[in-house]
Amino acid sequence: MATLSFERSEYDDRLAKTRKAMETDGLEALFVTDPSNMAWLSGYDGWSFYVHQGVLITQSGDPLWWGRAMDAVGAMRTTYLNPDNIHGYDDSYVQNPDKHPMADLSTLLGVRGLERARIGLEMDNYYFTAAAFGALAQGLPMANFADATGLVNWQRAIKSATEITYMRRAARIVERMHAVIRERAEPGLPKNELIAEIYHASVQGAQGHWGDYPAIVPMAPSGLDATAPHLTWDDQPLRAGESTFFEIAGAHRRYQCPQSRTLFLGKPPQKYRDAEQAVLEAIEAGLAQARPGNLCEDIAIAFNATLNRLGFQKDSRCGYAIGLSYPPDWGERTMSFRTGDKTVLQPGMTFHFMPALWLEDGGLEITEPIFITETGAECLCTTPRELVVKG
Repeated sequence: MATLSFERSEYDDRLAKTRKAMETDGLEALFVTDPSNMAWLSGYDGWSFYVHQGVLITQSGDPLWWGRAMDAVGAMRTTYLNPDNIHGYDDSYVQNPDKHPMADLSTLLGVRGLERARIGLEMDNYYFTAAAFGALAQGLPMANFADATGLVNWQRAIKSATEITYMRRAARIVERMHAVIRERAEPGLPKNELIAEIYHASVQGAQGHWGDYPAIVPMAPSGLDATAPHLTWDDQPLRAGESTFFEIAGAHRRYQCPQSRTLFLGKPPQKYRDAEQAVLEAIEAGLAQARPGNLCEDIAIAFNATLNRLGFQKDSRCGYAIGLSYPPDWGERTMSFRTGDKTVLQPGMTFHFMPALWLEDGGLEITEPIFITETGAECLCTTPRELVVKG
C-alpha cells in the first residue's frame, strides 16, 4: 500500500478546488509538471523531476500520473492512484534527441479523447521546456493549449491543519540548524565543515520528527561574497571581522520552513548595528500589518517606510509564499510582499518574511517564516531575532 502524507479526503478537496479553477478558465484538462503541484494533487514524491513527468487532471475521475516507466513503481508507492491511472513511458524516450517523451503523452491524450480539448499547461515552469511544448503541439495539432501557470499553486495558498503541523515540525528543525551554527562557528573553521554540521542537523530532524531535504541548499557567503544574495559555500575558513549570513531551511514531508540569521565573528562595525536595528524595527512594522484583510503590499509598505526612515533601502521584495516545494525553489511562486501585490491576506497563508539587506562589504539577513492566523501573524520559529555575535 502507498504511504500517504494526508488523508484521501484532503486530496479529494484539493482536486475539487483545482477543478473549479479549471472550469473558471474553461479548461477540459490540466497537465501539471511542477513536482510540488504533482505531490499536492496526487501524493507523488520522488527525485525524478530531471526527466519529463506530470499529472493529468480532467473534470472527472482520478488524476493520471505520467512519467518514466521505472518511476511508475514510485508512483504506486507514494500516490493513492490505482495502476490504471499510472502510465510509464518507455526508457528509449529518456534524453533521446530523436524522440521526445511528449510524443508518448500526445498518444495517451488522444486515446483518452482529448485530441481536440482545451488543455492547460504550466508554460512558465522550471520543469516544462520549449521542446516539450513543441513536441506536444506537434503530436496534438487540433488541441487548444492554454497557459495555466500558477493555477494549482494558487489553490495551495491556504494551508490545512495537517500542512501547518508539518511546517511547525520543519520550524523546529531549522531552529536546531541555527543552534548548531551558534555553537560550532568560530574563526578558522572551514566553511564546508560547518555546512556538514548544518546538513546533519537538518536530516536528523528535531523533537522526534525526521528532516527531509530542503528545496534550496544552504546559502552561506562571508565577507564580500555576502554582498551577493545567492552564493553557497567553499572550503575557506571563517574569519574574524567578517559577517556570514545563513539562509537555510528545515523541511519535513516536503514542507519547507526557511529562516535566515547573520553571524559576525568579532566586534561588528557600527553600520552593522545600525542595519540590525533598522531591520528589527522594520520587521515589527511589517508584522503589525500581517493580518487577515490586509494586502500583501501593506507589509512591504510598512517595512520599507520604516527602513527608509532609519537610513536604509531595499529594492527587492521582502517576502513570498512558502509551503510544499521541491528544488530549485522553496517558494510557492504566487504572492510577494511588494508594492503592487494586492492579494488579500487570509488565515492559513504562510510566508517567508525576508527583509534582507546587502551592504557594500557584507550582508545582513534576519528573516522569519510566518503564519497568518485569525488575528494576525505568528512567527513559526523561536530563533533569537538578532545579529549573532561571537568572539
